[in-house]
Amino acid sequence: MSKRPSAPPRGKSGSRKGAMDKPVMYSGIHAVESLLRHRPEAVLELFVLDRRAERGEARLDALMQQALGQGIAVQSARRESLEKLAGPQNQGVVARARPRVPGGESELAVLLDGLERPPLLLILEGVTDPHNLGACLRSADAAGVDAVIVPRRHAAGLTPVACRSAAGAAESLRYFEVGNLAQLLAALQERGIRVAGAALDQRSVSLFDYQPDPGLAVVMGAEGEGLRRLTLERCDDLVSIPMAGDVQSLNVSVATGVMLFHLRARGRS
Repeated sequence: MSKRPSAPPRGKSGSRKGAMDKPVMYSGIHAVESLLRHRPEAVLELFVLDRRAERGEARLDALMQQALGQGIAVQSARRESLEKLAGPQNQGVVARARPRVPGGESELAVLLDGLERPPLLLILEGVTDPHNLGACLRSADAAGVDAVIVPRRHAAGLTPVACRSAAGAAESLRYFEVGNLAQLLAALQERGIRVAGAALDQRSVSLFDYQPDPGLAVVMGAEGEGLRRLTLERCDDLVSIPMAGDVQSLNVSVATGVMLFHLRARGRS
């Protein structure tokens, strides 16, 4: 079984032009740790909470030493300055860095061609909240997903907020943006990858009864709107999460975690 590559692709097809050229602020210990591990060349400067102003902690010291060892400029900053740079939820560290460029259709094809086993893919449609996107990425990384795929339009994108919510998974996961989701699903099916869409539908089978074939793409839609009609029509299977209480739906990030870990429990690790 081959290991997932540690560094994400940096191809420019499918990138948001213009926005990718401007440095942005990444904050939070997990996000910055992952940034230094996977994309140190993208980090332009690191701001760390000033030890003279407040008591520091070992993880901040380790981040500072790692950045210095990689030739990255490090500056001490007061808490008020860090909040101006990246808001109050910064955990004492902020990195000014070039945004990650998602892969596109051609890079995804290269990844799939190189896998030595059937893939497990996560496709997110209509997820426009960066907190939800980040939480989905975190679950995908923990469940061993080979790649996350989103539409180029009507998606949150790898913003600093999404990266902070992902707690490092935004850098470690293979992440792709595609122009036409329906065409992508057809291309995956031509490769023998089965497409399972999460939907509350009369045609849906319970997740607890679903037995997927090796090679699976799980398609999740945003809470409320769900998957588009064309996307539903393209799916090989429709799968629903049984609800035992009065709640009829779950937040997309929660539903994604349930789906992925249930599949993992059935031997897809």
